[in-house]
Amino acid sequence: EVQLAESGGGSVQTGGSLTLSCAASGFAFREYAMWWVRKVPGKDREWVAGIKMGGSPWYADFAERRFIVTRDDAKNTLYLQMNALRPEDTGTYYCAKEVAPVFRGQYSWPSEGQGTQVTVSS
Repeated sequence: EVQLAESGGGSVQTGGSLTLSCAASGFAFREYAMWWVRKVPGKDREWVAGIKMGGSPWYADFAERRFIVTRDDAKNTLYLQMNALRPEDTGTYYCAKEVAPVFRGQYSWPSEGQGTQVTVSS
């Protein structure tokens, strides 16, 4: 059974930083690209960043130069370091796996994780 457990969310002020973690189990983590996806109030679900098998990352425009996605395949863990946080980053952050162990640029949804809440106050 695929399990994803996000953690690391919290409340910070504008300009602050948080590092999210996602502990994965139940599948061959190293064989899958992984994603961070968020739900923010008043908006549709949107992807934030992703990282391929081997470590090549990609970012949504709003995350570029502020967020860093990494993975530790030995620990089956995905990370998202978020810097220069803004109130509009407030939301629930989820990790998600690629739909298959071949990169297709599509994440599996709904995520198997519960998400972690990020709140940024002005």
